[in-house]
Amino acid sequence: MGNLQEHMNEYREQLQKGEIQQAYRGLMDYMLTLRANFQKNHPEFEVQGNIYFGYMDMTYFALFPEPLKQRKLKIAVVFLHEAFRFEVWLSGFNRNVQEQYWKIIQDRHWEKYRLVSDPRASDSILEHVLVADPDFSEPEKLKGQIETGTLRFIEDMEAFFLRN
Repeated sequence: MGNLQEHMNEYREQLQKGEIQQAYRGLMDYMLTLRANFQKNHPEFEVQGNIYFGYMDMTYFALFPEPLKQRKLKIAVVFLHEAFRFEVWLSGFNRNVQEQYWKIIQDRHWEKYRLVSDPRASDSILEHVLVADPDFSEPEKLKGQIETGTLRFIEDMEAFFLRN
């Protein structure tokens, strides 16, 4: 595992190469562009003003479709750094809300999306991989995949909660 000094030495070496900074900056710019795309093309959703840049674990922004917002639920478009993939999550405004809706989904045996094992220890209720191993060389195509998958996920969430 190594101690902090060993980790810092490796971190310094990687920073001196310069690639990490360029990749991270590019990813953050891409997330900002993705968020702006949702704001522009989907005025029916409230789009979170800020992006959570994270600790190189995850980066995300939230969308608030009105039928879900009324239930204190939100949609997160997430990039998981280590797994190197985009996901979309159903999350609650807080852990109590997450637990409440987690139980509803579990009780109804809805298995279309991955239900987290413990909503109190997670940032989400349901998770779905949008793009595994994304290709950033075609940013518009990638944006389309993320947008299409996110919209389908939102439609499924709204339909589920309107029925239940």
